[in-house]
Order: sequence, then C-alpha cells, then structure tokens
Amino acid sequence: MKIGIPKEIKVQEYRVGMTPDGVDELVRQGHKIFVETNAGLGSGFSDNAYKQVGATILHSAKDVYESAEMIVKVKEPLPQEYSLISAGQIVFTYFHFAASKELTHAMVASKAVCIAYETVELADGSLPLLVPMSEVAGRMAVNVGAYFLGKPFGGKGKLLGGVPGVKPAEVLIIGGGIVGTQAAKMAAGLGARVTIMDTNLNRLRYLSDIMPPNVVTQYSTLLSIKEKLPTVDLIIGAILLPGSKAPHLILKEDLSLMEPGSVIVDVAVDQGGCIETCRPTTHENPVYVIDKVLHYCVANMPGAVPQTSTRALTQATLPYAISIANKGWQAASNEIPSLAKGLNIVAGKVLHKGVADAFGLPLEL
Repeated sequence: MKIGIPKEIKVQEYRVGMTPDGVDELVRQGHKIFVETNAGLGSGFSDNAYKQVGATILHSAKDVYESAEMIVKVKEPLPQEYSLISAGQIVFTYFHFAASKELTHAMVASKAVCIAYETVELADGSLPLLVPMSEVAGRMAVNVGAYFLGKPFGGKGKLLGGVPGVKPAEVLIIGGGIVGTQAAKMAAGLGARVTIMDTNLNRLRYLSDIMPPNVVTQYSTLLSIKEKLPTVDLIIGAILLPGSKAPHLILKEDLSLMEPGSVIVDVAVDQGGCIETCRPTTHENPVYVIDKVLHYCVANMPGAVPQTSTRALTQATLPYAISIANKGWQAASNEIPSLAKGLNIVAGKVLHKGVADAFGLPLEL
C-alpha cells in the first residue's frame, strides 16, 4: 500500500504521524511511504532519518495526498486540507468529529474512509490509541495548571503542594479515566490535596485502593461538583464519551462560586469541553479569563512535547496501520473488532452513533 505522512499544520502542532522506526517496519513489509518534507522536524526527526529507512520525501502536502492510498496523521484535517482528500482514500488520525460540524460534513462529502484513533475500542472498553495521548495530557494538565496558578500569569498565587505550615492547593479532577488518573498521580506527587470524581463506582473503588492518602474519591453529580467550587484552586476536566460530545458539568453561572484566580484545564476540549465556558485555544494563546477564572483549553496539549508524544503514539497506532496496509481497511476491520469501531465515516456514510447523534445525521449500520 502507498502510505502518506503529511506535515501537521495545526497551530504549534509539532507531532508527526509516524516515527522513522514505524516507517521502517512498514517498508520492511513491502509498503511505499511518502513523507512531506520537514514533517518530522518538530519531533526531532530529519528528512534524512526517513530516507534512511526507505521513505520517499515529497515537497508538498498536495504531493503526499495525491500519492497515497492511506494518510496517517495526528490531528484532524483542517479546512485547507479538505480538498486534498479523495474518495476512497483512508485517513487514519484523531478526528473528534462530534466537536466539529464543519469537519464532519467535509469528510462526508469527501467520501473518504475515516478511521478515528479515539474510537478504536477493545472488548474491555479501553481505547488503545487514545491512551498514550491521554497519559501525556493528564500529566501536562497538572503542570500547566500549577504554572497558571502563579500570580504573574493571572492565578491566585498558590503553590500546588504548599510548604510546611502552609496548606497545599485543592485540585478537583472530573473523570477517573486515563487522563484523570495520570493527573491525580502528578498532582498528588506534588503534594496537592486531590479529589477525583466519577460516576463509575468500580473505578472509584480501584482509584481509592491505588492512590496515596492525599487523593480522595467522590461520586460525581452536578450538585457535588458545584459544592466543591468555592474551595477548589485547580479543576481538570477529564471527561470522555468515545466519539460523542462531552457533557457540560460546570455551567457559566457556576463560575461565580469560584475564587478569582482559580484555574480550569479542560482536557475534554477536543470533544467540545465539559465546562460550558470552554472554547479551544492554542499553545500560542493558551488561556483566557471569564468571571476572573482562568481557562486553559488547548486542543492539542501533547503537541507541546512532541518527542515523547510522537513515539508514544506510533507504538500504539503502528500495529493497526500495518494491518490496514497488509489487508486493506475492509478485511482488517472484519478481522479486528476494535479497528471496526474506529470507522466513523465511510464513503459518505456515518457509521458511528456518537457522530450521527451530534449533528442529527442518519446512522448507517
């Protein structure tokens, strides 16, 4: 199969769809790989590194798209890429369709085969292609939250872990999945007092067993969240409904309950955000203030640490990419149930319920 790896063009997105190691594996299995020039530079991979493992370097995204049967990316296609995608072409990337009506309609119109990393799902309900980036985002959420709590950056001026004789900051994590777990580990390690909220009692029991004493678990309801707001310093939104838009668990009027200079980090922004006042930001302009509360809503957080993120992503996506390349998307999806769940839009038809429900589109079964 002919596989293309274009350069990511989202603002300050430094990841690339595949490392040279991943390209090497595909080339060894007889596939032809086309990489856009400088696609890997942000992650520390030169054109020469790709050439050495057998890739062909092309000089534009247009050339890559025209040469490839499958495109392997990191982030969703942006408007300037829509016209480059052809009917029947496989696009394997993070799509997060439920967060963008424009993207959804564009991919329906393209008649491409859109396989979304974020909805590839194993039998136990885990999301193997979302896990590595969720791990990165969860850890980063605490780092950026601690940073913006600093007074020079608009925060209330609290050190997350406090010091002897001065109590630490209060951190509320909404969602006990991968993002929430990693965030809790980081915040607890820094000495903060952490509350994790979730609606899955089995998950809460598990987290209660494995977390240190400065982490407590609590069943999540709209009222229980609201009751925490007056005393919390940092909120991390870590809600995920695979393929669907995240629910709003904190409303605009709730912000008035929070102290000025408190910080919200909404990791769920890719799926529309779990805080009503959330809107996507960039690494270039990551925060904004509403009702004296700082909002950090960068939609591609792991892009800030591309060397870690690209390696982690490739090791997760590579087995699936190899299966698609070796067998074609139809046979690979028939043989691998988890991959079949990644099929969101195929030949103009919406195959994922969460995407169909988000925009009132017909669902093809």
